[in-house]
Amino acid sequence: MKLAVVGATGLVGTKLLEVLAERNFPVTELVPVASPRSVGKEVTFNNKRYKVVSMEVGIAAQPTLAIFSAGGTASLEWAPKFAAAAIRVIDNSSAWRMDPTKKLVVPEVNASVLTKDDFIIANPNCSTIQMVVALQPLHEKYTIKRVVVSTYQSVTGTGQQAVDQLYKERKGEIVSSDQMAYKYPIDLNVIPQIDVFLENGYTKEEMKMVNETCKIMQDDSIKVTATTVRIPVVGGHSESVNVEFHNEYDLKELTALLAEAPGILVQQDDAAQFYPMPLWAHEKDDVFVGRLRRDETQPKTLNMWIVSDNLRKGAATNAVQIAEYLLLKGII
Repeated sequence: MKLAVVGATGLVGTKLLEVLAERNFPVTELVPVASPRSVGKEVTFNNKRYKVVSMEVGIAAQPTLAIFSAGGTASLEWAPKFAAAAIRVIDNSSAWRMDPTKKLVVPEVNASVLTKDDFIIANPNCSTIQMVVALQPLHEKYTIKRVVVSTYQSVTGTGQQAVDQLYKERKGEIVSSDQMAYKYPIDLNVIPQIDVFLENGYTKEEMKMVNETCKIMQDDSIKVTATTVRIPVVGGHSESVNVEFHNEYDLKELTALLAEAPGILVQQDDAAQFYPMPLWAHEKDDVFVGRLRRDETQPKTLNMWIVSDNLRKGAATNAVQIAEYLLLKGII
């Protein structure tokens, strides 16, 4: 299979190449694509060096599949051009997620919605992905009424500039304004803003979680409210999630249900002080769930803690899993 990775030199693009190799995705020829400033650079995949090419050259190469991680602007312009050339696209940006004509997919939750007619497939927001993986088995059993989520998100979600800012600040180096990914220092700080503010006072990231959850889980009756926060961590995103169900639950049964669900690893041992952390999640593909406990302030409500590596399951791995499903079903 000839495969294009668009945005191959970025953080997620680099991780995509790692995940494709790790999972032995059957790539016969790689076409790394990036912006004009990166054309001519080299990337390594399966111990081979490949030169980065332009969007036009990437289309002309006629790959079977293109996995995009080049940002929303590039995706809006180029994904339809790839699709028009009969190249199937899996897109990591926010460009197509809420487009009613495009599928928004987390394989453990709703891969079955994909068909041969889907030529642009959207990969959800990283924070949404890990949350819905944990919520789906609970929704099937107990029916979710409302979700209150607060996130603690890694700087890797912003990109390399943010990672550089954090490490420079940690070393005590002066970071000039043009080097800062954030308006404020991130080391020894917590920034309660991810993406731009909207008219309703929520940020774009918060509303992504609200809207994407309902679309992926195919249930607009689920009420979601979110607060998204950036913290000085590199290993992954963490989430404190309060879930109210329509039906009563047994905590042991619920815990066992999560432990048996695909893609989830339960880490729950209060006596040993063992629970999910980015430290454990870093470079892993699982969604880690713990701190499971009943909300004692109201009935049928659960508190849980969810952690996952945002560059892997939150982006690269989820995209590759979509590609694997397309291959399994003979769509590609």
